[in-house]
Amino acid sequence: MQINKQKLWLSTRDYIFITLGICLYSFGFSAFILPEKVVIGGVAGLSTIVLFLSQRFLGFEIPIPVTQYAINIILLAFAYRIVGRQFVLRTLYGTTAISFFMAIFIPIFNNGPLVDGQPFMNVLIGSIMCGVGLGLSFTHNGSTGGTDIVAAIVSKKTNVTVGRTMLYTDMCIISSSYFLSGKIDTVIYGFVVLAVVAYLTDMIINTNRQAVQFTIFSPYWEEIASAINNEANRGCTVLNGTGWYSRQPIKILIVMCRKIESVTIFRIIKSIDENAFITQANVNGVYGKGFDAMKIKVSPRHHYTKECPPSAVAEKEAAGTEAKN
Repeated sequence: MQINKQKLWLSTRDYIFITLGICLYSFGFSAFILPEKVVIGGVAGLSTIVLFLSQRFLGFEIPIPVTQYAINIILLAFAYRIVGRQFVLRTLYGTTAISFFMAIFIPIFNNGPLVDGQPFMNVLIGSIMCGVGLGLSFTHNGSTGGTDIVAAIVSKKTNVTVGRTMLYTDMCIISSSYFLSGKIDTVIYGFVVLAVVAYLTDMIINTNRQAVQFTIFSPYWEEIASAINNEANRGCTVLNGTGWYSRQPIKILIVMCRKIESVTIFRIIKSIDENAFITQANVNGVYGKGFDAMKIKVSPRHHYTKECPPSAVAEKEAAGTEAKN
């Protein structure tokens, strides 16, 4: 019962920080970036373009929160079968929250930015708030939808990374704003927002794609390994070792995970054994199931299989060389 209460508290705390991060992002966008008529990346930028087009050609405004929520719902409907139910449900909360907060903040700052006559300062302040807000949300397993959904779909179907897909999509949205306003300075400001937000988000969450390696020493290694398998959905490798001081055999757990998942691993270990000895190390690259794919072209003569292992290939090559000689 105590563990259930702890899980409930951790989950509640995550949603509190996700909501706080989304609120900060919405405030920075509504109070500093949007009043300067700057189009940023993501669904927020696409919704801004729809707003400007409706003002110019339709004679009325299509609110940004309405467009943003509608686009996210359509994207989630397409993504349901590809990326799974868990991703859709987690993203649905973020998209609902960000549309809700923007519906509150945008009318408040409709008359102009907080800092008059300082467009670059407004863009910079708004970018910092958006970057910190996104980083805070992503750190606690949150998602704001938008290009995250597109990137998740593309990464499931191709070898293109999530970050690259988001970058390409955002660059297209920002560049298209030039044909609407005809001002190159607003386009440059949009790229400034993209760079600052990406840098701060990456700095806060230490990049979602970086991996870490845990080495865990604990007498409760079986409980820890099972919990990591079931709750964090990560595998564990059990190694045999010997404590040289105690001369006693010990079990060593090796765990690979994304850096963003390291907090979850620490929580699991602490809930089972607060005195566990743990080391954490950054890993330059992890390739295989659940991580990155090796994007290397393999020559046919080095394409080994169970029926044709490396030793057999070497014997065939040696026989062919002798025959030629």
